[in-house]
Amino acid sequence: MTKGQGFGFGLGKMKELTEAFKKAQQVQEGAKRLQEELEQMEIEGQDAEGLVKVILSGNQEPRSVQISEAAASKGADALSAIVTEAMMDAYEKSTTIMREKMEDLTGGLNLPGM
Repeated sequence: MTKGQGFGFGLGKMKELTEAFKKAQQVQEGAKRLQEELEQMEIEGQDAEGLVKVILSGNQEPRSVQISEAAASKGADALSAIVTEAMMDAYEKSTTIMREKMEDLTGGLNLPGM
């Protein structure tokens, strides 16, 4: 080890480390606010014909399912497929919203897995 080098951290590295901690704290605070926002959201999915609507929270918690008379009259197998289609639509929309909001929150941090 050369004289004056300490543990290999120069003042520049300490500044970078301090900034990284500040950003991490900001992300943590933002994540808490985002979680609260997602809990309040209602995301609607539906089948192609609009016969069934599924409502999820932004956290993908099921809120409600609305089944039209036309969907109910199609029989159990068809109804199951229609409900599944509406659920997938709501799930895909909520996943996209969550991803976009997380990208906004963590923008520029280069976090692994994001």
